Amino acid sequence: MSEPQITSTWRVELASENETAALAAQVASLVAPGDLVTLSGDLGAGKTTFARALIRHLCGDPELEAPSPSFTLMQIYEGPKFPIVHADLYRVESPGELVELGWDEAAEGALVLVEWADRIGDGVDPDRLDIAFTLNAARGDHYREAVLTGHGAMAGRLSLSRAISQLLEESGWADATRAFLLGDASVRAYERLQKPDGSRAILMISPARPDGPPVRFGKPYSVIARLAENIEPFIAMAQALRDKGLSAPQVYACDVEAGLAVIEDLGGDGVLDEAGAPILERYADAASVLAFLHVSGTPNRAPLPNGKVYRIPPYDHDAMLIEVDLLVEWYAPHVAQINLSSGAKAMFLSLWRNTIEDVARSRDSWVLRDYHSPNLIWLPERFGLTRVGIIDFQDCVMGHPAYDVASLLQDARVTVPDDLELKLLSHYAKARRVMDEDFDMSAFAGAYAILGAQRATKILGIFARLNVRDGKPQYLAHIPRVEHYLAKSLRHPVLAEVRGWYQSHMPHILDA
Repeated sequence: MSEPQITSTWRVELASENETAALAAQVASLVAPGDLVTLSGDLGAGKTTFARALIRHLCGDPELEAPSPSFTLMQIYEGPKFPIVHADLYRVESPGELVELGWDEAAEGALVLVEWADRIGDGVDPDRLDIAFTLNAARGDHYREAVLTGHGAMAGRLSLSRAISQLLEESGWADATRAFLLGDASVRAYERLQKPDGSRAILMISPARPDGPPVRFGKPYSVIARLAENIEPFIAMAQALRDKGLSAPQVYACDVEAGLAVIEDLGGDGVLDEAGAPILERYADAASVLAFLHVSGTPNRAPLPNGKVYRIPPYDHDAMLIEVDLLVEWYAPHVAQINLSSGAKAMFLSLWRNTIEDVARSRDSWVLRDYHSPNLIWLPERFGLTRVGIIDFQDCVMGHPAYDVASLLQDARVTVPDDLELKLLSHYAKARRVMDEDFDMSAFAGAYAILGAQRATKILGIFARLNVRDGKPQYLAHIPRVEHYLAKSLRHPVLAEVRGWYQSHMPHILDA
């Protein structure tokens, strides 16, 4: 007996044609090529109005004619991202007629909007979005209602869209336009919200991360590496950083269960110049922010708005080792084209385990973990350390303060010249000594080398994995830079044994 199909339902009241267009814009944000949207309803119920609004939105042309396909049966539009097929199958008497229409060829890789979808027969995709329109004359001549039902894989997307609509309505952002922003290497997504009065915010879409397959100790990678499983760490750390007087986004509203938040828009002015090179003043302030954090006392707990307390996990041996293991599992075979023996892999992890022994025991500070140029915003209208906006910190752990300094000064996406790195490292050290006269720069330099090498090792594996597993080859362009950072860190005496392993198995790294 087959399991019942998952469904999700959303009932929307449409008091005007503008509200129908607004619903179409919301549906546009959840559909993709290959999806099927079926439309039903009596004559005049709003099917054509909705379809036209959806097609115009997806094509980016508010004046597109988009006539009803009642007589042509099928209209095809070349949207900027994927084709859109709008079909009215009322006059189709059997599924066999669809072959003559070239249905399969037109529908391949397209978003398909269908009226009278029952004419498709058994070919109706079980993973689809059904939208039923009805008139409600009792509420007025223009009053309609739409019932959206997501089936199968579409159910989750519809539930998320409904949750977004509800959050925007409750937080006063329902009238804002939504524009997709380039996401990061994770599954999170961001949209810029802008109200008619010009005020802006960011919609953060970060649903709970599904557990991956167990990779070690019966646990998935994300659990071992101490990665955020849901949006709670972001909410907690945003407020914790703001409580320190730093410029993290204010959270205006959130739905923790759905993984949604409306947060302050800190703008788009970063810490790089027009050529993509580091701006000394801005990097220096970013280093000063870290120096302040590292002496200010950072607890391992942060409160949540619902009264719960988020416990910041430790950056322990297991987390660091599962990260460096990415190099031998992904970078070695797929980038370096090297087949390592099981013995070589075991030796690699053993050497790293010994090398990180001391730094992995440290619980001295928050380690924001992604403290580098893509996640730093320049706020010139603010003063002092608040000029540095921080926007990515949900994977924060308790660990050694040198990690974030290495993250900033050995930026994986931006070349930080060696002389600038030394200048900024000296700037950080001076800022630390002003606030902590017992600061030991020699010990810190050793930890900086270890954690810089550990981070570079991890990133080489991550960028290779993004290419092979996730189909994101653009990250390969950064690999030579990260190889150079790794080679530089491996020159420090504290990494002599690890350097020996590279000399034996990946000597090209040492020449990077």
